[in-house]
Amino acid sequence: MKLQVLGCHGGELPSCRTTCFLVDDVLALDAGALTSTLTLDQLCKVDDILVGHSHFDHVKDLPLLADLVIGRRDSPVTIHASRECAKALRDYMFNNSLWPDFTRIPTRKEPVLRIKTFRAGSTFEVGRYTVQSIPVSHPVESCGFVVSHGGSSLAMSGDTGPTDKLWRALNQVKNLKALLVETSFPNALQELADLSGHLTPKTLQSELTKFHRNGAEVLLYHLKPAFVSQLKRELAGLPVEILELGDTFEF
Repeated sequence: MKLQVLGCHGGELPSCRTTCFLVDDVLALDAGALTSTLTLDQLCKVDDILVGHSHFDHVKDLPLLADLVIGRRDSPVTIHASRECAKALRDYMFNNSLWPDFTRIPTRKEPVLRIKTFRAGSTFEVGRYTVQSIPVSHPVESCGFVVSHGGSSLAMSGDTGPTDKLWRALNQVKNLKALLVETSFPNALQELADLSGHLTPKTLQSELTKFHRNGAEVLLYHLKPAFVSQLKRELAGLPVEILELGDTFEF
């Protein structure tokens, strides 16, 4: 699997883009930086988007994507979302008020977007990939994912505070090549991190003691732009890599 880092921050500035990863040019993990990084031709190749939860920084490019690819694809782009997340997208985004309902445009039978729901904790197929969803700890229903294909697996934590379900599931995954794990706030903002369901370097270090790495890379994302320099200092010395925009990996 090829992994491209389109967005790896917990907020947006000219030098920072929100969460979005691209697998093999066809599968997006979250939608925080699709339209700001990909060309129109590249956008048209994206068949499926896995959405971890409904917060704006993870779904914000879905409306603009629909507007760009309309009339340029033979099949809908499928958004895979948990039941709670799917409901939020239908009620608050594609509701003909905030944005046109592209799940029914141009027609109900042949829309630009299709929202396909999954039960948090279930395993399902997305194109050629097998996806295991894992409920994690966040104020809204949020899922991490394990994406497997060709004997290799890639995992993503989603937005989460301390959790046990994620690590129990990951410790059962065979041939896990890499884990994308969020770390959002510096240690001085631990109370805010706990309240908002995020990790700090301190809680990350504690959480990683639950993880049987077996050679898997640990790649950090979702650093809040205002604290990137501070977070990098606090993370120094931990056996992790901080992702940067444009990073590409082959697993």
